[in-house]
Amino acid sequence: MKVTIDGQSIDVEPGTTILQAARMIGGDLVPPAMCYYSKLKGSGGKCRCCLVEVAKGSEADPRPMPKLMASCVTGCMDGMEVNSKSSDRVTEARKSVTEFLLINHPLDCPICDQAGECDLQNLSFEHGNPKSRFIEEKRTFEPEDIGPNIQLHMNRCILCQRCVQVADQLTDNRVHGVLDRGDHANISTGISKAIDNEFSGNMIDVCPVGALTDKTFRFKSRVWFNKPFNAHRECTTPGCCGKTTVWMFGGEIQRVTGRKDEYHEVEEFICNSCRFDHKNVSDWVIEGPREFEKDSVINQNNYTQKLEKVEIDTEKNILLGRDIDRKKISMAAIPLTANDKKV
Repeated sequence: MKVTIDGQSIDVEPGTTILQAARMIGGDLVPPAMCYYSKLKGSGGKCRCCLVEVAKGSEADPRPMPKLMASCVTGCMDGMEVNSKSSDRVTEARKSVTEFLLINHPLDCPICDQAGECDLQNLSFEHGNPKSRFIEEKRTFEPEDIGPNIQLHMNRCILCQRCVQVADQLTDNRVHGVLDRGDHANISTGISKAIDNEFSGNMIDVCPVGALTDKTFRFKSRVWFNKPFNAHRECTTPGCCGKTTVWMFGGEIQRVTGRKDEYHEVEEFICNSCRFDHKNVSDWVIEGPREFEKDSVINQNNYTQKLEKVEIDTEKNILLGRDIDRKKISMAAIPLTANDKKV
C-alpha cells in the first residue's frame, strides 16, 4: 500500500498505522505521542497528541475524513493522503491538547528528576502557550508510597496508562492500575501494596512525564550533568537483555536505564537487578558514549572529545573531558565583577 504524509510517499504493509508510517519516513512530520509505545500491545488512543488530518481516505474512497484522527490507532489505506506538520488545523488541535494536558500539571520542572528528558516538556516547548487560561484550582492527590525503588508523583500523571500496560505484559502479578473515574482517576495500588516485581523498574522508563521516577537517583543530579554510556553485563534474570545505558558523573554511576531510541522508547526491557543493584563501574562492560538527538537538552553537556575506547579500570580515561565540562558549569569559574563581593 502507498500512503502520502505531508507530500512524502512510502509503501507500507497492511495493518500499518499512520504514526508507524510517519516514523518510517522520519523527520519533523512525525506526530508527537504521549501514550503510544511501540513495544506495548494495545497502547495509544488516549492522549490525542498525534492527531492528523486525512485529506484523502483511499483510492477506493477519496473522501476526506471529517474529523482529525489519532494517527497511532488509525490504519493506513492504499492511496491515503495525510497532513501532519503542514496542516494549520492539526497544529491548532495539538496546541489545544497540550493546553489540556497542562491544566492539572504542576509547574515543578526545576525540581523534577524527569526535566531534560520529559516528553511533555518537549511537547509544551513546541505547542504550548506561554500563559495559562486555567484559573481554577488544580487537581491534586495525596502522596502514596508504592515501593522502595519507584517514586510516584500522581500530580504529574497524564494517565497515559503505559505503566499499567508494561506491568501487564512483563509480569504476572500487576498490583496497580487506574482507580476511580473522570477527574478523580489516578494510578494506585489500591491497598497500598508495594510494587516489587522484578521488572517494575521499566515503569520509570516508559513514563513520558515525571510521575514515576527512580528513588535511587532522586535529587542527585540533573540529567544534563551526567554522561550516558552504553553498557552491558551478563544478567541471569530470565527475560532481561542486560543491555543498558549507565549515567555517570565522574567515576560514579548515578543511575541505570534501558537504552532508548529516537522516539524515547526502550529498545529492550531490563530487570530491577540491573537497574537498581549494580551501580559500580566494575559491574559493567562499558561500550562507549550514548548518542542522542541534537535537540536533546542532554547534549548541552556533550562530549568534548571523541572516545574511541573507554577503559573502566582507570579513573583518568573515565573522566576524559570532565575538567572542561566542570569549567562550563562551575560558579567558581565565573569571574567576579567590580560590584560583586566575595562571601
